Amino acid sequence: MIPARLGPALVATAAIGAATAFGYELLGRRVGARPEQAISDRPIQVRTDEYVSSSACQACHPSQYASWHASFHRTMTQVATPESVIANFDGVTVADVPGRPMRLEVSGRELWAELDEPDWDGKGDAPPRIRRRVVMTTGSHHQQIYWYATGHGRTLGQLPAIQLVSERRWIPRWSATMHPPNVPLVSESGSWNGVCVVCHTTQGRPEFSTPFGSEALFTQDVDTKAVEFGIACESCHGPAGEHVQANRNPWRRYILHLTGQVDSTLVQPARLSPQRASQVCGQCHSLWEFHDPSDERHANRSGLPYRPGDELATTRFIVQPTTNMGSETMKRLLDQDANFVRDIFWSDGMVRSTGREYNGLIDSPCYKNATEPSRTLSCLSCHSMHKAADDTRPLAGWADDQLISSAQGNGACLSCHAPFGGTGLANHTRHRADSSGSSCYNCHMPHTTYGLLKTIRSHQISSPSVQASLDTGRPNACNLCHLDKTLSWTAEHLEQWYTIPRPQALGEDDRSVAASVVWLLRGDAGKRAIIAQALGWRPAQQASGTNWMAPYLGLLLNDSYDAVRYIAARSLKTLPEYEGFEFDFVAPQEQRLARRRRALEIWRDSRARQGRSGDAALLFNPDGTFIAERLDRLLAERDNRRIYYRE
Repeated sequence: MIPARLGPALVATAAIGAATAFGYELLGRRVGARPEQAISDRPIQVRTDEYVSSSACQACHPSQYASWHASFHRTMTQVATPESVIANFDGVTVADVPGRPMRLEVSGRELWAELDEPDWDGKGDAPPRIRRRVVMTTGSHHQQIYWYATGHGRTLGQLPAIQLVSERRWIPRWSATMHPPNVPLVSESGSWNGVCVVCHTTQGRPEFSTPFGSEALFTQDVDTKAVEFGIACESCHGPAGEHVQANRNPWRRYILHLTGQVDSTLVQPARLSPQRASQVCGQCHSLWEFHDPSDERHANRSGLPYRPGDELATTRFIVQPTTNMGSETMKRLLDQDANFVRDIFWSDGMVRSTGREYNGLIDSPCYKNATEPSRTLSCLSCHSMHKAADDTRPLAGWADDQLISSAQGNGACLSCHAPFGGTGLANHTRHRADSSGSSCYNCHMPHTTYGLLKTIRSHQISSPSVQASLDTGRPNACNLCHLDKTLSWTAEHLEQWYTIPRPQALGEDDRSVAASVVWLLRGDAGKRAIIAQALGWRPAQQASGTNWMAPYLGLLLNDSYDAVRYIAARSLKTLPEYEGFEFDFVAPQEQRLARRRRALEIWRDSRARQGRSGDAALLFNPDGTFIAERLDRLLAERDNRRIYYRE
């Protein structure tokens, strides 16, 4: 019986609550009736006693569910269907793969691929042809990867080509990463079961008992499961079984709402400390390893034990060269792979490979030096898993990077650094307040991290430093925008404006050649990718001019790394007269060289019409020709060490 003093509003609330509870029951029965357990050739979605999946959240949290459902977190892993697959499979032949072309087809609602056996044992004259059903996908934002049923239990194999989303084209899978040339590819069979499942699903459980990479991945022993494919509600809020059960009672929900009490049956990251809230993101967006082999074996059998709200470092080793290089775990990892740290971090410990944003955050002064929670930088300072009710952007616009409204400009930074707002902004930056030079991000979080055929912001708050560029080789924010200027020019301005001491170790090239040119010619593949991207960045083009960029981007069209060629061609097409320029970055070298010659011809014709001019800092003579001796010397000094990012 409802007490009279609570009135008709509560009667209505109770009725709605009862209907919602009934809806939960129906929804649960429908989801539970899915014949996942009957599927034997791929990983399956199976709810546990603790986890109930996102379908149980929708009825009470429709707006949050809707924004999550529109996000790329949700579509990170999907069952392959004609709706979820971005690429065209209908009678398509893909030639850019090892060996013979791959042939794709659609049969009813099934997707099939015929390809050379990736796990060929080398016996015979050629690998056998196999025909496999494509059953899973990974990604949908920038790239989409396709997995097929190997016929060995739930173990998945990966197609040798992936789909570039923006261009709707197939490319070899090694071309989608910073893969060293002439380094043999390793089989990806089983990698989804042993690696991808951990972060690309909700409560993924590899469920095999032997180390990853062993023959057990090709037996019926592999029984990989997840509560839900994709990064869903319970990835961030923890298992919701208790929450759903408790809130079947409409009275409880009403009392909590009326009194403002916190519902202790579920984790709300926004109510955690900045450190613990960021760890919710850091469980995937970090470079981590197991503390020891026993932890790995346990995770392979039962899934990772971390739950949102826990201390992340308890259940995994966060690789942070600035703080734990001397640890026993780090020594073990380096014994196994001497390049383990060098492949992912700059020499001062800043991350240089994407997907490790948490590593950048925890080394930021706004995080580690903050004295109170309200002034502590966290992932939630800039990002949100749900679009706010007052955010007027369409869901697709929000989903691109899931920035909160204030973080689209300087608002997130000015919430703590108020003196730099208003008239103080231009006084601090020495740039117009409405210019890209007055963006906090551009100066303090530049694009020095690479991944997925592009660069992203470092996610570590730092200040422009010529000394850091000298020590690590990492491009600084000033020279990533002022691409036509030298390191000496930057050092002079930083000293004049911010009293930052001018480094004493500036060499002749640092004083006389534009830093971007030095990094492009002399740098390793990672630096070349960063500069290639910067040359296509509109603010940098406005600050530096564009009439000198084409020959340098043309030079990179024949780079030994596929990824560098791709980025260079994309940037070249942003320049005047190159909008329709055609270039296939995976074409044979002879064709690439022909297109590079054409790119230079277009540039020379353009320079002739405009009137040639020289710029020694950009290695041009007064007549517009290259200062060949210096250019050739810098090229001869190129850092050709292997660059391999664990993307």
